[in-house]
Amino acid sequence: MAAANPLKFMQQVRAEVSKVVWPSRREVVLTTVMVFVMSTLTAIFFFLIDLMIRTGLQVILGT
Repeated sequence: MAAANPLKFMQQVRAEVSKVVWPSRREVVLTTVMVFVMSTLTAIFFFLIDLMIRTGLQVILGT
């Protein structure tokens, strides 16, 4: 097993980080807004499904 060389490791890390394509501020804001919108729509969907199941069970069980 090769000995760990901290200096070489840091050089490799810097080389890899320089290859990363960072998103623009606009892209970050847009994707964040889309996550909130999709989360809200999913929450509303599951709320309505839960409401329908609960109402159906109440009708069937007569409570």
